[in-house]
Amino acid sequence: MQLIVRKATLKDLPTLLKFEQGVIEAERPFDTTIQNGNINYYDIPELITSPNSVVFVVENDNEIVASGYAKIKSDRHYLKHEKQGYLGFMFVSEKHRGKQLNQLIIDALLKWCKTHCVYEIRLDVYEGNIAAIKAYEKAGFKKHMINMRLHIENLDL
Repeated sequence: MQLIVRKATLKDLPTLLKFEQGVIEAERPFDTTIQNGNINYYDIPELITSPNSVVFVVENDNEIVASGYAKIKSDRHYLKHEKQGYLGFMFVSEKHRGKQLNQLIIDALLKWCKTHCVYEIRLDVYEGNIAAIKAYEKAGFKKHMINMRLHIENLDL
């Protein structure tokens, strides 16, 4: 197994668009509000070309098998830090799961953030996605805030 971690290019777009659908399909069971059909979460070309974001991929024998992005965002004015690195688009192809490829992606993303003097790193994960939560905790992340929702269409108010 010959693994290479590198920045994605626009030539990688066909594979990355398939990975995006894989992320969406994996998250649908955790979120009933996601539309059916083919949708998009990300503007992948923008994430690849913007100076404020990066997409990393892992290649195995010239096949892209994992991805993730970091984006520098301004944070709320009352926090100790001005910027945060937001991570997303974490995907490992099914036959390559369990090989710590997500950790390779996270390491590359954190290093990129640090070189841009961004030290506060955030990401979102569904509460029911136990495998992802465990992977992020293993990488050093800690639960920080709970996002709650309520659908009121059929409630008597």
